[in-house]
Amino acid sequence: MARNRLAQLALTAALGALVTGCAATGDVQSASAPMAAAAVDNSPEALLARMSLERKVAQIIQPDIGSITPADVRKYRFGTILNGGNSGPFGDDKAPAADWLKLADAFWEASTAPLPKGEPAIPAIWATDAVHGHANVVGATIFPHNIALGAAGDEDLMRRIGAATAVEIEVTGIDWTFAPTVAVARDDRWGRTYESYSEDPALVTRLGAAMIEGLQGIPGTPGFLGPGKVAATAKHYFGDGGTAQGVDQGDVNGDLAALMAIHAAPYPAAIERRVASVMASFNSINGTKMHGNTALLTGELRGRLGFEGVVVGDWNGHGQIKGCTNGNCPQALLAGLDVYMVPEDWKALHASLVKQVKKGTIPMARLDEAVLRVLRMKQALGILDGEVKPSARMLGGKWDKLGSPEHRAIAREAVAKSQVLLKNAGILPLRPGARIEVAGSAADNVPQQAGGWSVTWQGGGDLTAADFPGATSIWAGIAEAARASGGEARLAPKGDPASKPDVAIVVFGEEPYAEFVGDRKDLAFRDEEGLALLKAYKARGIPTVAVFLSGRPLWVNRELNSADAFVAAWLPGSEGAGVADVLFGKVQPTGKLSFSWPRTCEGAPLNSPEGALFPVGYGLGFAAPRMVPVPLDESCAALAADAGASWFANGKLGAQVQAVADNALLPDLRGTGNGITATGIDRRAQEDARKIVFAPGAKITLTGPESGAAWRIAYQVTARPGAPVTVTAGGKTHDITQGMSVAEGKGWREMVLTPACLGTTGSKLTFASKGAFTLQISAITRDEAAASAECSF
Repeated sequence: MARNRLAQLALTAALGALVTGCAATGDVQSASAPMAAAAVDNSPEALLARMSLERKVAQIIQPDIGSITPADVRKYRFGTILNGGNSGPFGDDKAPAADWLKLADAFWEASTAPLPKGEPAIPAIWATDAVHGHANVVGATIFPHNIALGAAGDEDLMRRIGAATAVEIEVTGIDWTFAPTVAVARDDRWGRTYESYSEDPALVTRLGAAMIEGLQGIPGTPGFLGPGKVAATAKHYFGDGGTAQGVDQGDVNGDLAALMAIHAAPYPAAIERRVASVMASFNSINGTKMHGNTALLTGELRGRLGFEGVVVGDWNGHGQIKGCTNGNCPQALLAGLDVYMVPEDWKALHASLVKQVKKGTIPMARLDEAVLRVLRMKQALGILDGEVKPSARMLGGKWDKLGSPEHRAIAREAVAKSQVLLKNAGILPLRPGARIEVAGSAADNVPQQAGGWSVTWQGGGDLTAADFPGATSIWAGIAEAARASGGEARLAPKGDPASKPDVAIVVFGEEPYAEFVGDRKDLAFRDEEGLALLKAYKARGIPTVAVFLSGRPLWVNRELNSADAFVAAWLPGSEGAGVADVLFGKVQPTGKLSFSWPRTCEGAPLNSPEGALFPVGYGLGFAAPRMVPVPLDESCAALAADAGASWFANGKLGAQVQAVADNALLPDLRGTGNGITATGIDRRAQEDARKIVFAPGAKITLTGPESGAAWRIAYQVTARPGAPVTVTAGGKTHDITQGMSVAEGKGWREMVLTPACLGTTGSKLTFASKGAFTLQISAITRDEAAASAECSF
C-alpha cells in the first residue's frame, strides 16, 4: 500500500478552484482543515488535464538546490529537485541534518501553495545521490562502496543496506535516490569503477536487484514504496562502464547486441523489481550520446525491455547532445528523456521548452507522456493520496534513526564481509596479546576510508573526522580489538624506527576521488608511502600486514612482495572496525574478488583469468594454504615513463627538471634566492612536499622536457594572496589569484594547467606573486591525457 505521507493535496487543489483571484502567494491551508475536496479526482490523468503548459514543463525540469529557492519553486512549481554532490541546504555542504529537513519542508510548502483557476498544486519531490548510504548528510551511516559490496556478494546484506539507507533518507525528508549504480565496469582505469559491483554482469544484476528491493520494498507486498522506502534509480543506462580506455562520459564502441549483453544486462531484473526510475548515461554508444538516443531510450528501454517508469537525465547530460545547450534541447525529450537534470540553467530550459511546445517542435502528446510518468511515480510514493510536510511524516526528524547503532552494525558487517585476503604467510589472524604498531597516513583517516561521494562530491580534501560524527577509523577499530584480545596497539603514522612491535599494520591507498577526476591512464599505484613503510619494517625483521584502500584493483606487486599479509579493504566507509574484525579473526575472511586483479601495470581491460594475478572469485581464508608466493615482477613501464612525466614527487625533482628563482638554483626545489624560500614539509612522509614562500615580486621557474602535456599540481593554500598571483608557460600568463583564494583553508587540492588557459605548455612553468604569498606543493606531473581539458583549481 502506498504511504499516506502528505495530508493536503486534494484540499489545496479544491481551494484553488473555489477561491477566485487567489494569487500564487496565498497561504497554505493547514493539514487539520476539513477535507472539503474529497470528491476531487487526483489521479495523474485528472491532474494533467487541469495543468497549464508552463506547469507541465516545470514537472520535467530538475534544478539543483544550490541554484533555486523556495520562492522559485513556488513560482515555477518544479516537479522534482536534486542536490548535487557539493550542494547542501542553504549553501552549506556540511549542513546539519536538521537543515536538510527544514529545506524539504520549505520546498513542500512552496510547491503545495494554492494556485488560481483550479490548477492543481502538486508537491515536488527531492532526489539525492545516496550511493553508499545517505552519505551527503553529516552523521549518516556510510556503507562500503559498491566494489566492496561486490566482494561480499551477499544479496540479503544488500537488501538490509538498502532498507537502512532508505530510512535515513526519509528521516531528512527526501523521497528519491539516484542509486543503485548497475554499471558493469570493464576498464578499471575508469574513475567510477568503485561504483560498480563487478566486471561480471550476472553479479551486478543480482546485487543491483537486491539493492532496489531494499530501497523500495518488494513489488506486490504491503510495504512496497511505503513508509521507510524511497524511489530508486537504476543507472546509468547504458554502457557507462564500457567506455574506450575507461574515459568517463566517453564513447562505447562495438556490436550493439554484444554491448547490451554486458552493459544492459542488469536492467531487466531492475525493471522486474519495478524500479521507479532509470538514469540516462553520459556516454555515447557508437558515437550517439545516450541522452539523445531514440533507438535505445525509446526503442530498447521502453519497447523491448518494457520500462514504464521515469527516465531521468544526468547532470546537464542533455547539453552534450549535438546541437543542444544546457538551456535548449528538445532532442532529449523527443528521444525519450522524461526529466531534465539541469542544475543551473533551469530558467532558460523552461522558457525554451514552453516555446518549443507552442511551436510544435515538441508535440504536446510527448510532453504529456513525460509529465504523466512523473505524476505516476509520485502516485506510487503516495504523494497524490493526501499529504503532510516531510517533517510530519512517520520518519521525518527521527534523528535516532540517522547513523543508528543498528545501521552502523549492518555497515560493519558489510566491511568485514568485503575484506579480500590476497596474501597470508601465516600472520593472520593476529594472535591474542600481540603488541601492534599501526602506520600509514590512512590508518586514522575516516575521510580517506570513506572515499568519494562522502559528505562532498570528491570526498577527502578539507574533510576531517569531525565531519563524520559516530564513525570509526581503521586505527580505532584495531586499537579496540587489540585491547579486547589482551594486547596493545600504538599509532605511528610514519613508523617508529626505534620500536619493536610483534607486528606492524600498514594502512595506505588511493586518495578520494569521484567520476572523471578518478580516471587514470594505467593501473600503477604510484604513492610509495606504504611501500617505504613495509620495506622499513621488513628490514628490521618485523612482520607486516598491508591494508590497502582503493576504489579499484591496482598494480601493487612491490607492496605484495614486501608484506607478509595483504588485505584489499576497498573503501569501507564509516565503520572501520569491520577491518579489525577480520584481522583479529573475529570474522572469518569470506570476501572474494569481483574484479580481476592485474599482474602488470599498463591498465588494458582485464576481464578474465588470462593475464590476471588474481582472478574473479579469488580470496583466501585463514584455513587456506599459507604459502609465500614466488616474488612478483616489480617492473612497470608506466613507472619508467614517469621519469619524464614526474617533475616533482616524494620530495625530489625529476631527473631532467630544474627549479630556479631568477638565476638562483634550487636543488630538489629547496633553498633560498631572489625572494623565494623553499623548505621541506611533511604531507605523507618526511619532507615529501615543499612550502614556497614568495616575497613581493618574486617568481620561481621550473624547466624540464618539452611537452604539450598538461600539468597536474597537488597544492595547498593556507592563506589567500593579497596581490595578484600568476602562472606562465609558453609565453602566456594566466592570473590564478581567484583560484588560490578559493583554495584557502581547503586542504590539499589539485590544479590542472592546460593549453586552454596557457596557450601552450612547453618546457617551462613560472609562478609569480606581486605580494607576499605562500604556496605548498607535494607533486607536479605532466599528463598527456588531460591536455585537452579545461584549466581547473
